[in-house]
Amino acid sequence: MKTLIHNDWQTILEPEFAKTYYAQLHEFLKGEYETQTVYPDMYHIFTAFEWTPFDQVKVVILGQDPYHNPNQGMGVSFSVQPGVKLPPSLQNIYKELQSDLGIAPVKHGYLKKWADQGVLLLNSVLTVRRGQAFSHKGKGWEQLTDKAIEKLSQRGGVVFILWGNAAKAKRDLIDESKNAVLTSSHPSPFSASYGFFGSKPFSKTNAALEKFGETPIDWQLPEQVDEADLK
Repeated sequence: MKTLIHNDWQTILEPEFAKTYYAQLHEFLKGEYETQTVYPDMYHIFTAFEWTPFDQVKVVILGQDPYHNPNQGMGVSFSVQPGVKLPPSLQNIYKELQSDLGIAPVKHGYLKKWADQGVLLLNSVLTVRRGQAFSHKGKGWEQLTDKAIEKLSQRGGVVFILWGNAAKAKRDLIDESKNAVLTSSHPSPFSASYGFFGSKPFSKTNAALEKFGETPIDWQLPEQVDEADLK
C-alpha cells in the first residue's frame, strides 16, 4: 500500500485504503482531477492529517468540505493560505474568538499554529469541484473521515467541535463518556447569528482540555506567518 499520510494516521487508516469504497473513490477522483478543477490540489488532500498526527490530536474542528473558490481550499477545514482574503466563515470564527477570549483578529487565515498544538482541522469530505459546494458528497470520503472520528473517540480525551448540521450529524460516532462535544450553528453568515455567536467554543474547549489533564490551546495566531511554517 502506498503511503498517503506520513505519520501514524497512515497506520490508523490503512485498512480503509484497502477497501472497495476507497478504490472506487480513487477512480472517481482520478477522473475529476483530469477533467474538472478540484480543490485542494491532489498533493494536499490529506494536509489536515499531515499537520496533526493521531497521537497528538486534542481537539477536532469538523468542517463540511473544502472552500470551493479559487486559491482557498488547502486541505484543512476553515484555513486559507496567507495572502488569501478571509472567507466569511473564518471572519466570523475570528469575531467569536475575540468575543470569547479577547483575542483580536489577525489579517491572515493560516491556522497551522492551531494544528501544531493538536487541533485537527478536518473536513468530512476532503475534495470539491470549483464553485460547487458538496459536489463530492457521497463518493466515499465520509466513510474514511468517519473512521478517523471513531478512532479518536475510542482513544478518548478529545474535544470535538461540531458547527452546523453536517458536523452535528457525526455526534453519534463519538463516545461522550470519554470525550467532550461542543455544538452550535455554523459560522457561515447564513447561520452564525442563530447560535454560533456567543457559544464560546474556545474557552469551553480549553476548560474541557484541562479536565482531561491536557494543556489548553493558545488560540492566538501570529500576526505574520513565518516562511518556515508554510507547507
